[in-house]
Amino acid sequence: MSRSGSKKPVGFGTHIIAGGIAGACEALTCQPLDTIKVRMQLSRSGRGGTKARGFIATGAYIVKRETPLALYKGLGAVLSGIVPKMAIRFASFEAYKKALANKETGKTSVGGIFVAGLGAGVTEAVAVVTPMEVRPLTSLTESGANFTAYQEIKKFAHRMQPDLPELPSYQHMLIGLISGAMGPFSNAPIDTIKTRLQKATAVPGQSSLQRIVGIATDMWKQEGFNSFYKGITPRVLRVAPGQAIVFAVYERVSNVIDKMTPTVQDDWQSE
Repeated sequence: MSRSGSKKPVGFGTHIIAGGIAGACEALTCQPLDTIKVRMQLSRSGRGGTKARGFIATGAYIVKRETPLALYKGLGAVLSGIVPKMAIRFASFEAYKKALANKETGKTSVGGIFVAGLGAGVTEAVAVVTPMEVRPLTSLTESGANFTAYQEIKKFAHRMQPDLPELPSYQHMLIGLISGAMGPFSNAPIDTIKTRLQKATAVPGQSSLQRIVGIATDMWKQEGFNSFYKGITPRVLRVAPGQAIVFAVYERVSNVIDKMTPTVQDDWQSE
């Protein structure tokens, strides 16, 4: 996508299309890692002195017991969710970023980018994501951090390569990888509790907060501190490469559309 400001910004539809395609590519590539992560989080191994299975051991166990296709269980449901989610995430981020830009310079500050990312997280959570109370917490912070890191590192890369009109795809992928790795460690306890909460049987008369506190207390007493970070390795391996794919594909698709419609320019680059 061009950095020139002489053309109109890309329309809302371009962000929808590019975001949707990027989401589909991420799901197809990273679904096995997500499956392993969830199995590790749901595993009760580690109790009673038993040794918890690691990332590779869990994957091998799934393949041995259920065949390799088991790693792609639920792919259809994932695609039906992630395609509109990513489409809405990118389109809403661009809309919020434009609204928060300085009226005179047209530039968006770092704080404005972070707020736009938070807004994108809220929008996707309300519009698409399953209505679990704890889901927007991870979506919000990760969305804000990912977009902010990506935009700022991308601007730095452009400053270091002033003669390069567009960053190559491998650089977009590397920047996406770095920005995508920032959220998992801060959100791992919430993500693990969310997974346990979704699988737990609801007790009549018990509020969501009571269920969350009960699950967290049981994890602490029965499995220890490390239980809150079960699945952190596959989660980092899932989220970071996933974001690398999403941003690289989004940039590439947007660029292709930009070239197909020369009167339109994508305003993705944060000034």
